[in-house]
Amino acid sequence: VQLQASGGGVVQVGDSLKLTCTASASSLSAYSLGWFRQAPGKAREFVSAIRRRDRATYYADSVEGRFTISRDNAKGTGYLQMNSLKPEDTAVYYCAAAPPSTITSEMYNARAYNMWGQGTLVTVSS
Repeated sequence: VQLQASGGGVVQVGDSLKLTCTASASSLSAYSLGWFRQAPGKAREFVSAIRRRDRATYYADSVEGRFTISRDNAKGTGYLQMNSLKPEDTAVYYCAAAPPSTITSEMYNARAYNMWGQGTLVTVSS
C-alpha cells in the first residue's frame, strides 16, 4: 500500500491549506489515519489522528483549534484542514496509517503506524 500526501504549498501567515492523503491499491477506510510533520533540523512530530472505529480525533497542543482532521471512507481518503497557519507550522507533512486495533495512547506514537507516504511540504512565510 502506497500512501501519498498532497496539497502543500507556500502560504502567508494566517492562510489556510487542506492536505489530502490517498492510498493506492487499497483504501484508507480500513485503517486509523495520522498526520505527522518534520521541520528542518527537528524530529518528526505528531500532528493529528483519527481513529477508524469511532472517528475519535486527536491533536497536538500546538495545532488544537486550528487544524481539523477528517476522512471520507467512501473515497478512501483523509484530510487535514489547516487554518491560521503560523511560521512554526512550516514542515514536511506525512500521512500514515495504523491498524484499526491501535489503542488511544498509541495514536500519538509514530511507531504505531506501519504505512507511510511521501510527504508534502508546507511553507508558511511571515
